[in-house]
Amino acid sequence: MSQIPWDVAQARKLYELPFMDLVFQAQQVHRAHHDPNAVQISTLLSIKTGACPEDCKYCPQSARYHTGVSREALLKVEEIITAAKRAKEQGATRFCMGAAWRDPKDKDMPYLQEVIHAVKDLGMETCMTLGMLNADKAQQLANAGLDYYNHNLDTSRRYYSEIISTRSYDDRLDTLTHVREAGMKICSGGILGMGEEEDDQLAMLVELANLNPPPESVPINQLVRVQGTPLAQADDLEPFDFIRIIAIARIMMPRSAVRLSAGREQMNEQMQALCFMAGANSIFYGCKLLTTANPEEDRDKQLFNKLGINRSVVHDPAPKATPEQAPIGMYYPQTAL
Repeated sequence: MSQIPWDVAQARKLYELPFMDLVFQAQQVHRAHHDPNAVQISTLLSIKTGACPEDCKYCPQSARYHTGVSREALLKVEEIITAAKRAKEQGATRFCMGAAWRDPKDKDMPYLQEVIHAVKDLGMETCMTLGMLNADKAQQLANAGLDYYNHNLDTSRRYYSEIISTRSYDDRLDTLTHVREAGMKICSGGILGMGEEEDDQLAMLVELANLNPPPESVPINQLVRVQGTPLAQADDLEPFDFIRIIAIARIMMPRSAVRLSAGREQMNEQMQALCFMAGANSIFYGCKLLTTANPEEDRDKQLFNKLGINRSVVHDPAPKATPEQAPIGMYYPQTAL
């Protein structure tokens, strides 16, 4: 059985549902495919900070903006392992590493492979975000044992040029293709609150959902406004609109882990709880995401205790329900044999 691709009109029908109906449907989908009280925990470490040549308007690490982020050399392998051990002690099951590059160079590959081996020796899943990859470099990372590669689409194809000019939308999709063909899992999502329209948010989800297969991990970020970037004065994002996108992501990508990523520092406990109800089942854990703040570990533990969330690994199991078996009233696109 193959699924007819999603389109923006279908996503719009979901978006226009009454809020409670949408969250209810998303929770049904979530329970059909995942443990409703389990949240997968990842920790993100910047292994090379600042001086990125790209012009992403949201990013404090771009060399084009004056944000107070200093250029730092690659971390030593020993420093990374120390951070990974601490993350594991705090409950993280996946260790994600980011470098502010346009793409990794040939001279960087032995270092990256050594890091992957070292982190995996701790019994943790590994993820990296290093910019664009060609097929050869993707295969080298896969051969080293990298589990996930993060490369966000950021926004819709229509709005993309308003945010980034130094690489194209197709460049991003090409990297995801190389990652998938190399046998790694994909982590790809986007950022909300950059001045885009609702249909841009929905078009981004449609693009992700129509990948074959969709990303195993879908980070949904709320813009963190940083002084010195072109988006420092962007308008606030309505919390209920953010939760709607979480719910739609869950319905459109039922098997994926939907992650609350950047911007959680600005979310109160009630908003995060609604996001979990709407189908989010993964978070970044720790005090910093690359260069921006993230809730401290103790605050997350307190919230999890209040909600009865068991911090366990979220796998990618076979679905518990097919569209035909799903609870009555659940919205699915049409399917075809």
